This record gives sequence, structure tokens and C-alpha cells, in this order.
Amino acid sequence: MRIILLGPPGCGKGTQAKMIVDKFGIPQISTGEILRGAVKDATPMGLEAKKFMDGGLLVPDEVVVGIVKERIQKKDCQNGFILDGFPRTLPQADALKKVLSSLGLPLDYVISLEVDQKALIERLSGRRTCRDCGRGFHVAFDPPRCAGKCDVCGGELYQRDDDRESTIEERLNVYGRQTAPLIDYYRKEGLLVTLDGMEDIPSVWGNIQQVLAGCMG
Repeated sequence: MRIILLGPPGCGKGTQAKMIVDKFGIPQISTGEILRGAVKDATPMGLEAKKFMDGGLLVPDEVVVGIVKERIQKKDCQNGFILDGFPRTLPQADALKKVLSSLGLPLDYVISLEVDQKALIERLSGRRTCRDCGRGFHVAFDPPRCAGKCDVCGGELYQRDDDRESTIEERLNVYGRQTAPLIDYYRKEGLLVTLDGMEDIPSVWGNIQQVLAGCMG
């Protein structure tokens, strides 16, 4: 099975992707990880990417797409893969479509986890992290026994910059501008499946398994 996972920051993509990997034995491919891997392995595209990275420049789409192409041709992708965080834009989606067509590897599904933005901000901004051991809590869903202190080691709990409401809003706005248009793109391609990302983790996982059963049939 070959699938793309879409959804804004904090929607639970990472959690669901790991469950797909564990159950179906296909790799999760994130562009950041494979970019670093390609540079480390000195692949042709990795060497090209390194030129831009060394100069403090963004790696162009054509190079990123080339690295994705290298990655999906590896042996562990024979039974499929999950693309997570790619494509991010419509030009990347067009380029990916051409690559997959040239390799004879059509997508099966694009799964979009939809969330209510206000509820998502509340979910993310409630997270707290222990400064000492890194244990995570949530002021509403998983509060510590003693306010402001870690249950495990007694360390101070704090709110990471990424979990501040203003930061979350900006991340969601960037997603909306860049990536949300992909929903319409893949709907027109007949590949899009939308799921409620605000349900609990087991419910979302159950819905994803129902979708992926079509790949197995």
C-alpha cells in the first residue's frame, strides 16, 4: 500500500503513522529524515541537497522530489510506504505524481485527518513537559497529581515555545496556506479519504484500518 497522510500539526499523524508501520510493515517516510539520510549516504541527490544546505538555503523542490524518488525505490518500500509531511505544496504534489507514474507506483489513498482548529489549539496549548526527565502531561487530559510538578521525578513542568497559543496559531496558518489546498487536489484525483482527527486514538486507528483494508483486498 502506498499512502499519504495529511493533517495539521498536532492532529495525531505521527501516532497513527507508527501504528500503520507496526501493523503493515511498511516504512514511514518523512522528508527531513530522508534528506539527512541522503546527505549522510552521499547519494547523487544528497550531494546536490548538501550544496544548498551548506549555503544556508532551502533545498529546491526538484532536489527534494529526487530524494523521495531515491528513497521509494529502496527494498523496504517494495510492499508500500507512508509519505508523512510530503508533499507540502501543489507543485510538490504535481512533481510526485509524475515520479510515481514513471515508476509505475500509483498511490492507493490520501488520508486527511480533519480537526477543529479551536479545539486543536486547546489540545496543544495544554501540554506541559518536565524540565528534568521530559515526561509529558496535559492540564486537562493528563494533569499531574501536584500542579506544576512531575509525577515521576518532581521536576518543574513548563510550556514549550512550540506549545504556546500564538506559535500554534501561526503553524496552523502556515499549514492552511501551503498544505490544505492539497485536500482539494487529491479529492479531484479520487484518492482522498477524510477522517475525524478529533476522535480518540483507538477510534481514529480503527477508521484508518477500515480504509486500508481496501489496499489488502
